[in-house]
Amino acid sequence: MTGRTRSRLDRMRASLGIAQLALQQIEDDLSADDVDARELAAILRELQEDVDVPGGLLPSLAQLLTTAARRAEQIEPDRDASCPLHEAAALLTDNAGQRLNWAARSLDPQGDPE
Repeated sequence: MTGRTRSRLDRMRASLGIAQLALQQIEDDLSADDVDARELAAILRELQEDVDVPGGLLPSLAQLLTTAARRAEQIEPDRDASCPLHEAAALLTDNAGQRLNWAARSLDPQGDPE
């Protein structure tokens, strides 16, 4: 492994550590005793469609997987590495994202993303 690759992996590991801390904070907030249906629905909507930043958590993760899939296609165009990555991205946006929306609507049918 080259120094550049090691540095890239180190940056990625540090970034993942930061993301895990942020996700732990969200999990802690979700576990709070005073979270009601409307607030939980709003949180679920934020995970899917963040109104402050274009996209949301799931679309951002899907984009990351799509970027990895495109790179895999460039590295080994005749291999099957990119297909599962594209499928994982689609599962996040199509399946998981839709289920978050359904859950949010069930908890707060009148709520709309602000």
